[in-house]
Amino acid sequence: MMGAPRAPGTVMADSSDILARLADTLATRLPANGGDPQGSYVAKLLAKGPDAFLKKIGEEATELVMAAKDAAPDRVVAETADLWFHCMVALTHFGLRPEDVLAELARREGLSGLEEKARRAT
Repeated sequence: MMGAPRAPGTVMADSSDILARLADTLATRLPANGGDPQGSYVAKLLAKGPDAFLKKIGEEATELVMAAKDAAPDRVVAETADLWFHCMVALTHFGLRPEDVLAELARREGLSGLEEKARRAT
């Protein structure tokens, strides 16, 4: 899954649809799609159910916080990638895709954070 290291801020030419490609791959790891827990980390997480991947999300979020507190940009990027990956596993479990999250972010675009939060409360 990991490619050659790149300098922070550089983007691979084909990265625009990486989330969709990752979602496609994760979907093949679902037990219903023949995901093999013996041969796939993701299939193993999904077979164990939400507690397994939710625990990983919590661990990765904590590691991201620690990297940020240490002001370690390379670790912030790596831990964010780990967090996003495990969030993608959760989306897969619930039959959701990154496009659903991107649509929600697009819906919120242009709203102040305070306004968006107030809308959710009603």
